[in-house]
Amino acid sequence: MRVVELTERTWPALESLFGPNGAVAGCWCMWFRKTSPEFKRDSGEANREDARKLAESDEPAGLLAIEGTTAVGWVAVAPRPVYRRLDRSPIARPVDPAEDLSRVWSVTCFFIHRSARGRGVARTLLDEAVRHAVRHGAWIVEAYPVDTQSGTMSSGELYHGTLSMFTDAGFTLVERRGTRRGLVRKTVG
Repeated sequence: MRVVELTERTWPALESLFGPNGAVAGCWCMWFRKTSPEFKRDSGEANREDARKLAESDEPAGLLAIEGTTAVGWVAVAPRPVYRRLDRSPIARPVDPAEDLSRVWSVTCFFIHRSARGRGVARTLLDEAVRHAVRHGAWIVEAYPVDTQSGTMSSGELYHGTLSMFTDAGFTLVERRGTRRGLVRKTVG
């Protein structure tokens, strides 16, 4: 397996991985980048087009796990300020409202093809996401994973990643956010 950045060249691999529904319900990994009204308005084709434009730009968006010639996984990782929903989220609100977030990067979601689940693809993507953030100047990488200790969950509930995966990768639980979520961080710079 190799991991590559989303670019104009790798866009067809993401398009194939996400399929006609854009991963889930026309999201195309635009949920955190848009306000609720924008996302609702753009769900489907407009989100696909925005994701394609992002791939064609120089703006970081995420990484793909490739086996052979097929994409089997995706992780969204970018500077926290591009994810407009995070500041308003009770789960992802800033740890310190006065903190300079310009060098904080966020891992917001994973999408692993059902044929590749349970094989460490998400963990590989997480490790590469941290390296990618460091190469682009991040000081801190944070995420908002799900704590699976409280019971079984569907794959649709795990798109943030699991708390144990992040702590196993050296992230620290900064704060529990509700009964099933946490904010985790890793200082990298």
